[in-house]
Amino acid sequence: MPVSILRTLSCAALVAASVPAAQAEGLAGSYLAGRAATYDSDFAAAALYYTQALARDPQNPLLMENVVFAQLAMGKAELAVPVAARLLQSGARSQVANIIIAGGHAADGDFQAILDRDAEQEAIHPLVDGLLEGWAHIGNGSISNALKTFERLAEDGSLRPFVLYHRALALASAGDYGGAEALFAAEDGRLATLSRRAAVARVQILSQLGRSDDAREALNTAFGSRLDPGLEAMDAQLAAGETLAYTIAPSPREGVAEVFYTLGAALNGDTANDYVLMYARMAASLRPGHVDAILLSAGLLDQLGRYELSVATYKQVPSSHPDYHAAEMGRAEALRRAAKPDAAIEVLEQLARDFPEQPSVYVSLGDLLRQQEDYAGAAGAYDKALANTSEESGTRWFLYYARGICHERLDQWDQAEADFRASLELDPNRPQVLNYLGYSLVEKSSKLDEALDMIERAVAARPDSGFIVDSLGWVLYRMGQFDDAVAHMERAVELMPVDPVVNDHLGDVYWAVGREREAEFQWKRALSFIDPEDTDGEADPERIRRKLEVGLNAVLAEEGAEPLKVANGG
Repeated sequence: MPVSILRTLSCAALVAASVPAAQAEGLAGSYLAGRAATYDSDFAAAALYYTQALARDPQNPLLMENVVFAQLAMGKAELAVPVAARLLQSGARSQVANIIIAGGHAADGDFQAILDRDAEQEAIHPLVDGLLEGWAHIGNGSISNALKTFERLAEDGSLRPFVLYHRALALASAGDYGGAEALFAAEDGRLATLSRRAAVARVQILSQLGRSDDAREALNTAFGSRLDPGLEAMDAQLAAGETLAYTIAPSPREGVAEVFYTLGAALNGDTANDYVLMYARMAASLRPGHVDAILLSAGLLDQLGRYELSVATYKQVPSSHPDYHAAEMGRAEALRRAAKPDAAIEVLEQLARDFPEQPSVYVSLGDLLRQQEDYAGAAGAYDKALANTSEESGTRWFLYYARGICHERLDQWDQAEADFRASLELDPNRPQVLNYLGYSLVEKSSKLDEALDMIERAVAARPDSGFIVDSLGWVLYRMGQFDDAVAHMERAVELMPVDPVVNDHLGDVYWAVGREREAEFQWKRALSFIDPEDTDGEADPERIRRKLEVGLNAVLAEEGAEPLKVANGG
C-alpha cells in the first residue's frame, strides 16, 4: 500500500510547514479531507482533495503519491501518469508510481524503457519486476532473452509456479504451443491449477494444437461438469470441432497486463483490498478487454464499500462477452449491498430471462426476494433453481431449506415441513435445518420429542450458536422442563446479549422457576433491544409490556393457553 495512506495526522503539519500561513491552512484542510476520503476508500473525493493540496504545494511527494494512487484506484491510470513522472523525477521511491510508469511504457510500446528502469528506485515487486523484464524482451523481439530471464527468475522456489506460467504464456504468444503445453503437462498438470485463467490458457493451447478432446478433458478436470456460461461456450466450440483462439496473453503489452493481474489475483484475500486494486486496475488499463481484471476490480470495490464505482466497473463487461453472466451477478450483489434491492432484483430478473437454465441466478434472486420478505416470489425462484439443479448437486439441501422458510413464513406449514424434511434427507446433520424445523415444531407444540432430538443434535454441531442454544432452552421450557431450560437459556443470552427474543425467552424461563424479579429484568432488557422500526420481529413489545404488568401466568390465561406445567419439579 502507498506509504501515505498509513501516515498519521501529524503529516498535515509537516506538509504545511514549508508554505505561508494562509496557504498552509488551505493545504492542511485539503490534505486532511483527502486523507479522510482515503480511509473511507472514497477515491474520487481523495483525488479531488489531494489534487487541490498539490496545487498549493506542487513538489510535495506525499501529495503526489496520494493523487497517483487515487486516480489508479478509480481506473484512471492515464490521469496518474504525469504526476507519477514528476514524483519519479523528484527522486522519491513510490511503488504505485512505479506501477503507473511501467504500465505507461508498455502502453506506449516502449519496452526498452522497461528494461532501462532503475532497479532500485523503480522497483515494484520481485515477481513483477522479473516478469516485466521477460515480457519486455519479447516486446523487443528477443524470445531467447525472455526465456533466460524466466529461467533465472524461476530459481526462486516461491516464485517458480508463476514464472513457469508466464513462460508458457510467452511461448504461446510466440506460436510455440507445443513448448507451452509441455510446461503445463509437467508436474501432473499442477500449473493449470494456479487460477481460472491458467486453466483456460491450457485449454486454449491444447485447442491450438488440434487436441480438442484433450482440451475438453482439461476443461472438465479444472471446472467439473457444471460449467458457467462462459465455459459452456468454450466447451460447445470444442465439441463442434472449432479451434479456440489463444487470448490470455497474445502480445507483449497483454503479457505485461497479465503480469499485473497475476500478482493481484495471487494477493487477493491475503492483503489489503486497496493494495490489490492497484494491480487489478493496471491490468485493466493496459488491456480494457481483460474481463477477469475488471471483475477482480469490481469485486474489490464492492468489498471496500464503493458500491457505485463497483456497479460502474461491472457494467464495463459487454453483454456479448461469455462472462457477462458473472459480471451481472456481481453487479446485482453490489446493488444489494448499496441498499438498492429493487435495482438488484431487476438485474437478476433480466439475467434469468437471458440465462433461463442457470440455477445460480434463481438462487440469488430467491435469496434477495426472501430478504425483502417477498416470500411468494422467493419460493417461485427456488422452484426454478431446483428444477435446473442436478440431483447430484450438493446445493439441493439449501434450496429445500430456503424454500421451506418461505412456505413457513407464508403459513403453508405442510409444504414447509415437507421441504425441511427433504433437506434433511439430503444432509441429515445440517444444524440450521435441524434447528429451524425443531424450533418450528416447538412453536406449534407438535412432535416435541422429535423436536428436542433435532435441536440437541444442532447444538452438538454448533455449541456456540446463540440461536440454536436458545432453541434448546425453549423446547425444554415448552416441555415443562424449566430447571433444565435455565442453563441453556442463560448460555444463549451470553452468546447473544442484545437479542430481544433470547432475552424475552430467558425472562419466561426465570418466571417459570419462580425467579420473578429476574424475569422482569430480562423482559425490560428485551424491550430495550427491540427496534421500533422492525414491525415483523418475533419479539412482541406489547406482549412483553403486558407480562411486566400482570405476569406471565396471567398473559397465558388471557391468550387461552395452557398454564405452565412443571415436568421435573421446577
